[in-house]
Amino acid sequence: VQLVESGGGLVQPGGSLTLSCAASGFTFSRYVLRWYRQAPGKERELVASVNAAGDSTTYADSVKGRFTISRDNAQNTVALQMNSLKPEDTAVYYCKATYFTTTYWGQGTQVTVSS
Repeated sequence: VQLVESGGGLVQPGGSLTLSCAASGFTFSRYVLRWYRQAPGKERELVASVNAAGDSTTYADSVKGRFTISRDNAQNTVALQMNSLKPEDTAVYYCKATYFTTTYWGQGTQVTVSS
């Protein structure tokens, strides 16, 4: 089982990044997918989630209107499109797959928003 995030990096305030998480080793289409983030010295927080079918999404208030989560069950991937980035979005971003009591985490990808 693997979840591998990619797409992180350094971006200026107001810029955009798209994170991707590629899954393998499990029945991806059954799982709820979520993106979390953890900034230095802070607890990990839920950023966005998408249901198994991909037709229902939820977002943290802090990213609503700026971030978009989407999934491709044919490609076993989940993406997080991040626009209008702010310095406070700086964190390590993780994807998580959940099906009932089974949970898998990726290793994380660093996003740094700075001028």
